[in-house]
Amino acid sequence: MSDAAQQAPYTTDNSGIPVESDEHSLTVGRDGPILLQDHYLIEKMAQFNRERVPERVVHAKGSGAYGFFEVTNDVSQFTKADLFQPGKRTPMLARFSTVAGEQGSPDTWRDPRGFALKFYTELGNYDMVGNNTPVFFVRDPMKFQDFIRSQKRRPDNALRDHDMQWDFWTLSPESAHMVTWLMGDRGIPRTYRHMDGFSSHTYMWVNEGGERFWVKYRFKTDQGIEFYAQEEADRVAGEDADIHRRDLFDAIERGDHPTWTMYVQVMPFEDAADYRFNPFDLTKVWPYGDYPLIEVGRMTLDENPEDWFIHIEQASFEPSNLVPGIGPSPDKMLLGRLFSYPDTHRYRIGPNYTQLPPNRPRSPIASYAKDGPMRYEPARVNAVYAPNSYGGPDADTARFGEPAGWYSAGEMVHEAYASRRDDSDWGQAGTMVREVLDDAARERLASNIAGHLLDGVTRPVLERALAYWRNVDQNLGDTVARTVEAG
Repeated sequence: MSDAAQQAPYTTDNSGIPVESDEHSLTVGRDGPILLQDHYLIEKMAQFNRERVPERVVHAKGSGAYGFFEVTNDVSQFTKADLFQPGKRTPMLARFSTVAGEQGSPDTWRDPRGFALKFYTELGNYDMVGNNTPVFFVRDPMKFQDFIRSQKRRPDNALRDHDMQWDFWTLSPESAHMVTWLMGDRGIPRTYRHMDGFSSHTYMWVNEGGERFWVKYRFKTDQGIEFYAQEEADRVAGEDADIHRRDLFDAIERGDHPTWTMYVQVMPFEDAADYRFNPFDLTKVWPYGDYPLIEVGRMTLDENPEDWFIHIEQASFEPSNLVPGIGPSPDKMLLGRLFSYPDTHRYRIGPNYTQLPPNRPRSPIASYAKDGPMRYEPARVNAVYAPNSYGGPDADTARFGEPAGWYSAGEMVHEAYASRRDDSDWGQAGTMVREVLDDAARERLASNIAGHLLDGVTRPVLERALAYWRNVDQNLGDTVARTVEAG
């Protein structure tokens, strides 16, 4: 190693080029104007102006850490999901947050806490996006935006307003269960380590035999439940607004790794139809007397992020990340979130957000996605469309099955329309050729097709194309074939 390489690292710009000064702009003379050619100064100012991404509309302030989930009980009779198989250990990321507060708000405001988990499974990322409460304020996504606005700031003076909150709650009686949780002891956890987590939503589990079950998740803190009384929380808010973020980081840093034991409630699929209340209503819990807790495993957080912005602020969690063996339920709020979460990530951190370090799957990727801002991973397929003849991936329905759906008007399936007596992919196209087009139009059609096929189409694809047009109309296909062979 050279002497230069052993010296202290030198400052570079974002392209790796050494910079001349960390302190002084380039000027004409000692007291002259700053020069536009000082590209490092321009880069520093421009970078600074753009170093914030939009904060989350909800769950803006949070913290998190990496860890692992280890299965401690056999629940394979309920699900084939890879991460819940006996003895399995899966790396994961957790993010805890307040709901209504902004980035700079105190950690000890009375507010629900987000409890978002990302499991890096062998079959892609599985996200469980829950709260520290088993219920929520509303049961229909049509009201969610209005609810959040009632908890945020007034448009006239930009202040939070209890009157808005109670106005919405009292006009929305379905909020009563959640408001009871919020106004109780668990409305202000003492730390993120001393609170439980819940899926809140109901999900579907499917086992290897195709049997379906409804489930709710609960993560019980092994540190025990602790909370702040209101007076103490108000005092702490003025002394250390970041106390929850600080506590989680410091605990992991000193080796005091927090753990949670995961349980599920399991409802047989058929029970939902005539259960005494709607089991998919997000404002209600399933009594443990009806569906007791079943232990699944333990979650441990043991690694702080090396860069908070990269790994926590840019982390994206979305309930639409459902791996084989896990599916959604008819919970309307869950179904709304399947769209809204990935949509907000595309807006906030860009359409290629899944390539960022905390969101990147640790399993092989064979996606047909391409291009877009800030994309840096090349396509891992031999073609950028499906179906194709060049070795691109195929959906393995035989291996992974159909989506974990439920019966409503009918089963959800990835299938074509049911066949009827006049169904044919070729029929109406053939009718158009024979009965709508005149002779001159048919000649032009054949000529256009042949000219297109002669421009770089390979022999295997060409043979399929000729068969394609013979299926539409035999005479047309033969005409195209003759023209192509004549070259």
